[in-house]
Amino acid sequence: MASTAVFFSSVLILMSLGSHTGLAARHLLDTQPAAPPPLPTIPTIPTLPRLALPPLPAMPTMPKPTLPPLPANPLPAQPVLPKPTLPPLPSMPTIPTSPQATLPPLPAMPTFPTLPKVTLPPLPSIPTIPSIPSIPTIPFFSPPPSTTSP
Repeated sequence: MASTAVFFSSVLILMSLGSHTGLAARHLLDTQPAAPPPLPTIPTIPTLPRLALPPLPAMPTMPKPTLPPLPANPLPAQPVLPKPTLPPLPSMPTIPTSPQATLPPLPAMPTFPTLPKVTLPPLPSIPTIPSIPSIPTIPFFSPPPSTTSP
């Protein structure tokens, strides 16, 4: 706790000794802004002479190709094949059935004794956090207001 008090007192001393920042801010507010430098002139681009291109040659006409006629029967006829007959499938052997097994009945469930109802005491209320008071503003952190209007 003592180190916190020493820290805050040293910050307060440093802020009171460094009051030149407020004067510098006042000086900056009182001075007129300098005029911006003039924009540089952009050089003009010289125009290049236009070259005349020779006209394109005309497309020559090509003769139309003629195809020979197709033959009337280009493929021989397919012979008709006899339908194959398949032998009948063999019958599946029968699987003997196993005798049905019977299970013994399940044992009866044991009965549990009934428990009495238990009531719990109410929970204690949660304490509320106190609100933090607002921190006062320190005039050294902001420059004084300007008296001239733009």
